[in-house]
Amino acid sequence: MFLPLILIFYFLLIRPQQQRAKKHKALIEGIKKGDTIVTSGGLVGKVTKPGDDEITVELADGVRVQIIKQMVIDVRGKNQPVAAND
Repeated sequence: MFLPLILIFYFLLIRPQQQRAKKHKALIEGIKKGDTIVTSGGLVGKVTKPGDDEITVELADGVRVQIIKQMVIDVRGKNQPVAAND
């Protein structure tokens, strides 16, 4: 009785979360200079200096901030345009 319930719980909840975490880790490790990123706060910027735990991001001309890598939710390539909110 408990074994099928545990298997269903594993395949519906635990395994997908592990796969998402592994995919996010690979995404973060692949950040390089010139990539356009989106943070969890909704900021979009270009990476100017990648580091181990933090990265420097240019949000506008002359506006650079340091953010923690774990706060990045999306990485776009160098040539991908930022979508407009029209």
